[in-house]
Amino acid sequence: RHAGLGRSAPTVLSFGSGETSAAVCALASVGCDLQLHPLGLARLGSSSCAGKSRERRLAAMYGFEMMTFNIKDGYLEGIVRGHRSGLLMTADYNNLCQCENLEDIKLNLTATDYGPYLANEASPLHTTTIVEKCTAKLVEDWKRMRCNADEDLGKFMDYCTYGHMIDNVVLIVTGTLHERDVQELLDKCHPLGMFDSIATLAVASNMRELYRLVLVDTPLAPYFSEHLTHEDMDEMNIEIMRNTLYKAYLDDFQRFCRDLGSTTSEVMGDLLAFETDRRALNITLNSIGTELTRDDRKKLYSNFGLLYPHGHNELAQAEDFDQIRAAMEKVPAYASIFSKLGFGESQMLDKLLYEEEVKRCVMCFEQQFHYTPFYAYMKLREQEIRNIMWISECVAQNQKSRIHDGIVYTV
Repeated sequence: RHAGLGRSAPTVLSFGSGETSAAVCALASVGCDLQLHPLGLARLGSSSCAGKSRERRLAAMYGFEMMTFNIKDGYLEGIVRGHRSGLLMTADYNNLCQCENLEDIKLNLTATDYGPYLANEASPLHTTTIVEKCTAKLVEDWKRMRCNADEDLGKFMDYCTYGHMIDNVVLIVTGTLHERDVQELLDKCHPLGMFDSIATLAVASNMRELYRLVLVDTPLAPYFSEHLTHEDMDEMNIEIMRNTLYKAYLDDFQRFCRDLGSTTSEVMGDLLAFETDRRALNITLNSIGTELTRDDRKKLYSNFGLLYPHGHNELAQAEDFDQIRAAMEKVPAYASIFSKLGFGESQMLDKLLYEEEVKRCVMCFEQQFHYTPFYAYMKLREQEIRNIMWISECVAQNQKSRIHDGIVYTV
């Protein structure tokens, strides 16, 4: 029914499966009052693969993503929101802070979602054991959701784990340079960053062979082939290599989210902008007083974010913390963070950045019909595991007075 033609009898229109979303969007653009049949929505969500991305963009443009999102991704969005509700509450942290030993921490965690993973652990306990079992909870949740994910969501979840893959590959490169034991290296790798052929990387005899294996056997091949050569894989350049790969990864992830469109593009764009700005800040802080030139420093910054491009120019020229602070405070979103930081308290900066990340991740759950909750859940659970590790270390080393200095609450 056209909005300008009164309350006439409805007209039923039929479209082919490849024409559905384009027709819906065209009618909406001229002011038609659309009443979509459920079977039509099913057809809208199951059109040919060739037109998926185009239909998604058209639906997002006219605000129709909420009508089709639940066809393929609604179940898993409900699952991830359920996992989020299992994060530790303030009361749980208060109980953990009162523990006298690691056995008490285990006892308190058995009443949470970590219970099944810690229940059968024998004494004596170690902090590494507690962290390993808590990480197993995250990994199991993630793999179960990934197995049930549709094509686009599955690729999004893979992108979320590429950062861990980069850390694992860099760890293996470092171990290969120092001739470390293969199994020892694999044990230290993050489970979310594992891939089928990672063991073959650890048996490489030299950097040229390792570089070839990375190009052939890992999902990170495009990042290596476009930005690195085997000559860059030496001990002096190991951190430069890591940051170069992260730059390529974050730029690629941002492009993928932008192509997804709708709410995912908007909300993930904000989180990725914060992540790339934080990396730019850390690169600048860590490169002060080193041989890294200003031009080389700037090449490690990503090509988006709130600091891009003018903030990057200032950070590249910064020579001390006060100059870095002045550059960051020109961005209102980061000025509020540095306002909490007294002069000479740069060591508290990491905690303030983690708190900002947690706040942004929690906020993304306020919107529906987008993929960002999966990324946010991973980040929140990882922060929770860091909290548990900090509490466990303080208790084990009899430093309970410092427990609250390192906790970043995730609710």
